[in-house]
Parts: sequence; C-alpha cells; structure tokens
Amino acid sequence: MSTGGQQHGVVVAKAFGRTVNHATPSFKSPVGRDAVLAAYRAVLADWPVPHEEQRIATRYGETFVVVSGPVDAPPLVLLHGAQANAAAYVFEIEAWAAHFRVYAIDTIGDAGLSAEVRPPLDSDAHALWLDDVLDGLGIARTRIVGTSMGGWLALDYATRRPERVERLALLCPAGIGTQKNFLLRLVPLLFLGPWGLRRAWTLVVGEPPPITTPLQQRFSTLMGLVAKHFRVRYVTFPRLTDAQLARLPRTLVIVGGQDVLIDSHHTKTRLEAHCPQATIRFLPAGRHYLPNQGPTLLEFLQTAG
Repeated sequence: MSTGGQQHGVVVAKAFGRTVNHATPSFKSPVGRDAVLAAYRAVLADWPVPHEEQRIATRYGETFVVVSGPVDAPPLVLLHGAQANAAAYVFEIEAWAAHFRVYAIDTIGDAGLSAEVRPPLDSDAHALWLDDVLDGLGIARTRIVGTSMGGWLALDYATRRPERVERLALLCPAGIGTQKNFLLRLVPLLFLGPWGLRRAWTLVVGEPPPITTPLQQRFSTLMGLVAKHFRVRYVTFPRLTDAQLARLPRTLVIVGGQDVLIDSHHTKTRLEAHCPQATIRFLPAGRHYLPNQGPTLLEFLQTAG
C-alpha cells in the first residue's frame, strides 16, 4: 500500500488496489500548512502523558493517530471536530488515558497529519475509512468520543457498523438536529477585518479561557494558525433517520442552547422522541464549544452495560 500524495493541488490516495481522488487541498498554501503542522508538533511535544504516534494505511491514504494509555486497557477512539486535529483532546487525555487505551485520530481532509482527502459525506466512504483505521490498530469493538463533525462521524459509523461500537459520547454532534445557516451571520463579519473574525469566533465558541500554561499557549497558537491557513469546508451533514436513532448504542449527548451551528433544541427533541437509550445533557448557555465536560464523559464511558 502507498499513502496519500499531493500533485498539482489534487490529492490522490492509492491503497487497497484502487485509486481514490477526492481533491481539495486542506490548506490554503504549502507555507500555511507547514506553519499549522509545526504548531501541531509543538502541542504533541507537550502531550501530558506518554504516547506513541502511528500512521495507518487506508484506502483513502495515510491516517495519523496519537495513542496513549495502558496497552491492555479497553480501547477508546477520539474523533475531533472540523478545522482541528487530535490536539483537540489534549486537555482531557491525562484523565482518560488512566483508564483506556486512547486513540486520538486525525480525520482525513482536516487540519492534521492525515491524508488531504475529502470523500463525500453522503456515502459509506468515512465508514470504510474508519474500518481501515480500526483494523490497522487492531480494534474490533470500541467506545467512541466525537465532537461536532467528529460526532457525525461517530454516529454514521455506529449506524453502519453497530457491531463495532460499544457506546458513544458526543459533544454538539452534527447529524441529529437541524444544521443552521451560520454563513448568513458570518459573511458580513468577514468584511470587518480582525475584529469581525474575532467576533465570528466568539459566536461559535464563546469567550476564550485565560491562558495560564505553556500548553494552553501552544494550543491557542495552533488554533489561530488553523483559522488563518485552513481551507474551510461548507457542507451539509446527512441527518440520521428516526429509525437509525432508535438503533444507536448507549449514547451520551451534550449540547449547548446557544449553538450557532446546530439546532440543539431540535437535537434534544429528536433524541427524546426516538432514542430512549440516550442520555441528554442540555446546557442552556453553552455554545458549539463546551469546555470542562471531560469528567462527565469519563463517568459515562466507564459505566458498565
């Protein structure tokens, strides 16, 4: 197998006997890509627990995974949101790695070290990709944490591969409630320079927390570079049907009432109506970024049954 390569702005991945071409570079320029990945490496160098880095060959190119925790502990897969990478979970990893063998995966086509390939969402492409990643890691069945787009990836995989998913813990997941048209609010702000960009960022994630440690500074630098250099995807996420919601495994969903990207009220209503096995935590003042949820997620992930 060979891994992904970039040729004239077109990403081509060759693996498993076929060629896949879903071509849009993840970054606006090679210089911007290098800056983001250097900042990402700085965060990885400050990873709070011992870890190893693995590169898994898949039919969509190479996938980068940060692995932490005891070798004999139960597996836990982490799927980050859009415009991010495995560093999204750097502040939770110490607590989770004490109980699980944690696999923080860089999603293909995003702001990490995996292949710059973006297969369509309305297909089984991402489930096939995760098949390859889990097989490469030797994981037959796992718990999954997913945030935003990572939540959608987790939901999509659980509906297509129920035998491989033990339970889901999701933060502001796409794929259940109606997706809002944030572009209508974003476009005018883009004409207001740095202030407008900061305002747009605040609408999505709220006021940033104070920076008090070197790791927080490295993470803040990384996110700032991603915002500057990453090529944003404007996509509509397929929503699960009522029947698919009913077939999900035990699931925890945490959503914020002030989310400007996803209608969390609709997410809550649909889960209450069609997913009795779901535990719903609705935070009225929460936005699309919900800090300090690590202990709640860990408690749910450790629960038997």
